[in-house]
Amino acid sequence: MATRYAALLRGINVGGGRKVPMAELRTLMEGLGHDGVRTHLQSGQAVFTAGHGDEESLAAGLSEAIEEHFGFAVDVIVRDHAYLRGIVQACPYPAGELEPRQLHVTYFSAPVTPDRFAGIDPDAYRPEEFSLGDRALYLYAPNGLGRSRLAEHLARPRITKGVVATSRNWNTVLKLVELTGD
Repeated sequence: MATRYAALLRGINVGGGRKVPMAELRTLMEGLGHDGVRTHLQSGQAVFTAGHGDEESLAAGLSEAIEEHFGFAVDVIVRDHAYLRGIVQACPYPAGELEPRQLHVTYFSAPVTPDRFAGIDPDAYRPEEFSLGDRALYLYAPNGLGRSRLAEHLARPRITKGVVATSRNWNTVLKLVELTGD
């Protein structure tokens, strides 16, 4: 049975480097045997249907193909529609009452435990907050991600060591649920 997935590519098409044109990415993914490939924005989201593999093998295959085609490594996280929908449903913040720029989800390639974040004093970053989910972290940043001191701290190598982490704003989180639900 075919499953609809989202591929989240980390760190492409930002700051002038690591350019991955979306049309080329779609063609590359179709060459891997994926169907219904669509991209969203230029910042590294693609949705596709695959009748074989699991999230990890699909991510590894896409990452390998990107490196071979474009000449640089790109971390990829693949998640299915049910997971993405579950992330939205489990959001601990009142997403409907917030501006989308205030709420972000960081997706992790593997589960993370609270001890990874034990050195963070939540009171030092108020009114910003974060909460862990299933291979994800929800970040409430009322002044946006660009001004968030907590986001900067959460992106430090000590926190992300051993996992791939890539963040999306709430608009993109919702759009990926919609696109994978087709």
